[in-house]
Amino acid sequence: MNFIISSSDLLKSLQVLGTILNTNNTLPILDNFLFEIDNNKLNITSSDLETSLSTKLSIESDLNIKIAIPAKLLTDIVRSLPEQPLTFSINDNNTIEINSNNGKYAIAYMNGSEYPKALLIEDASEININSIILEKIISSTLFASGNDDLRPVMSGVFFQINSENSCFVATDAHKLVKYTRNDVKNSESFEFIVPNKPLNILKNILSDQKCEVRVLFNKSSAIFSFSDFNLVCRLIDGKYPNYDAVIPKENPNVLEIDRTLLLQATKRASIFSSKSTHQVKLEIKGNSLKISAEDLDYNNKSEEILHCSYNGEDIIIGFNSRFINEMLNNLSSELIRIELSSPNRAGLISPVSNNAEKEDIVMLVMPIMLN
Repeated sequence: MNFIISSSDLLKSLQVLGTILNTNNTLPILDNFLFEIDNNKLNITSSDLETSLSTKLSIESDLNIKIAIPAKLLTDIVRSLPEQPLTFSINDNNTIEINSNNGKYAIAYMNGSEYPKALLIEDASEININSIILEKIISSTLFASGNDDLRPVMSGVFFQINSENSCFVATDAHKLVKYTRNDVKNSESFEFIVPNKPLNILKNILSDQKCEVRVLFNKSSAIFSFSDFNLVCRLIDGKYPNYDAVIPKENPNVLEIDRTLLLQATKRASIFSSKSTHQVKLEIKGNSLKISAEDLDYNNKSEEILHCSYNGEDIIIGFNSRFINEMLNNLSSELIRIELSSPNRAGLISPVSNNAEKEDIVMLVMPIMLN
């Protein structure tokens, strides 16, 4: 019983599917890829029980079988082979033999019927999102989400969809991103929280896709279907924090500055900042922004002065340089706006030039109290 497949096509799929796998699975069979062969179609699945990802490949075969093959062993051998057709022979002694141009390799497999079945989604709602837009949604928000087991609702991105626009929010209580799209909408209103892991996987796959993503979801699970991929994940159960309540509305001090200049200066300052707080100090007077950092433990310090456009009172405020760098890296506008009210209240960062008809983004960062 044989099937034939291109080594490069197989490797590309295995590397994507491998991102699901955990190193310490509770079920040994989750260390395997599930191969489901139905004549000339091969469906490969990987799972960690919470998230599963599957993809379809075309093969030459007349088989109808389901087997589980060790993921690491299979990926390692396929990765080491040059591009060529590979012939897989399924033997009666529970081994699968891979025949290449110059050799053959036998791997023991398990019964595929023991592999956990994908989550079933009943009474599902549906929305379609363009893959480029969904990738932008994820990359604009995911970096701000948390990973605190005590606050699981923050370990993902909050999807809030209605008939006028859609809002996507991520926060870890130190930073927050609110990203609004006017071109993603639905006649019914929905809210759900997608965990970080499936979003990271989606982000990597969608970066080279141009298609419509079909999203099916209910209160507990979601399916993202596009091209030859199908990702199923559990949603985070719980009520998302009232993010609008923490975004300050009155911010009389407004600074506009070149994003790249500020990013580079903050990166340099962070080299000299305290390794425990990563604090950088922003001192704004007139049209001058002084960025400084100091590590008192080692007597290291830095100071730079940048030109900016500023309207407001003189202010000195401290921020975690890593948060500022993350936010500036995830904005594409040449000019950015920083809105401040006082040294002990959150600052808002947003792009000055933006595609206002379709999207709007606001980033919030909490200050660090200066010594």
